[in-house]
Amino acid sequence: MKIPQQATKVFQGKIFSVYQWDQQMFDGSHETFEMIKRPDTIQILVTQGDKILLTRQSQPHKHDYFSLYGGRAEEGEEPLVTAKRELLEESGLESDDWELLTVCTPYTKIDWEIYYFIARDCKKIAEPHLDPGEKIEQVACTFEEFTSFVEKDDYLAKDLALKMMKMEKEGTLEGFRKNIFGLLDK
Repeated sequence: MKIPQQATKVFQGKIFSVYQWDQQMFDGSHETFEMIKRPDTIQILVTQGDKILLTRQSQPHKHDYFSLYGGRAEEGEEPLVTAKRELLEESGLESDDWELLTVCTPYTKIDWEIYYFIARDCKKIAEPHLDPGEKIEQVACTFEEFTSFVEKDDYLAKDLALKMMKMEKEGTLEGFRKNIFGLLDK
């Protein structure tokens, strides 16, 4: 859900902005509605050969967790530009084969989208440049291992995990695997 144009910003934090607006209710009365906005984020399914590259991350305010490569968009930055920048910063990798997989809006009270990209056949071109508050270890896994990772409590990208569980139930998980590795006929 997007914040209405008539909303007023009432607070600006480092990441989150809080907006409020007057909303007419069904009975004609009025209430103050509120939403927060944050920069969009990117998650990248990274492949190298027949492996998917995950991260095991440590940050000062979180328990260690597994995740895809990715991060927060900068002001005015297009999603694919963010994806390429984050992948290079966090891993030193780049790809010439990118695909937007899906876009998720996880919450109705937060104006925020998560863009999931596939970056195929990644090549190392530099050393990672990590933020001072992150430690990232790369984990290479097969697709089968990846499907086990996404089911764990310490895996962060729950939207993708849910989509994959639905694919497994619908019998389309193998097609997803082929798409990740660029094995589908185009």
